[in-house]
Amino acid sequence: MSKHKRGGTPEPAAPAGAEPASAAPPALAPRRPMARATRIGLFEREVRERPARAALDLLFARAEVISEGQRTQRRGRDAYFGSTMLTFDLPALAVVIRDACDAGTAVRLAALLEADASVGKRVQELARREATRVCGAAPREVSTHVAIRAQGAKVFIDVDVEGTF
Repeated sequence: MSKHKRGGTPEPAAPAGAEPASAAPPALAPRRPMARATRIGLFEREVRERPARAALDLLFARAEVISEGQRTQRRGRDAYFGSTMLTFDLPALAVVIRDACDAGTAVRLAALLEADASVGKRVQELARREATRVCGAAPREVSTHVAIRAQGAKVFIDVDVEGTF
């Protein structure tokens, strides 16, 4: 039977009648010191993290959406006041999401959603659709106030909606 080195390459066979080599590993060459930087770069590089577009599509497609509100008169004008709440239940999506679906991921996702401008646009459009559905007519203008938070392994998006007709 032949012995193998760490890298998986076989050791050369000892000549017949020779004593087996000692089990001591071969001596390593002395290490050289680190090279000293004599020039500096002009640019710094950074890695950014953002929600994947496919993941956003999945989250919004499978979000639990609850909306409430009503039309009313405000300063003699027809207006809509309501709210919409989206819930992203990460453990329910564990089958299709590669990342851990735990509280830490929910906190990280909430922070990334808050910083992503495309998420704000999606939420605004969803709030407009929900206001149209709830009050039965499409508002001319819609303004929103959005709050995103994580609780446990869920992410909640709360949207206060005001619309004018």
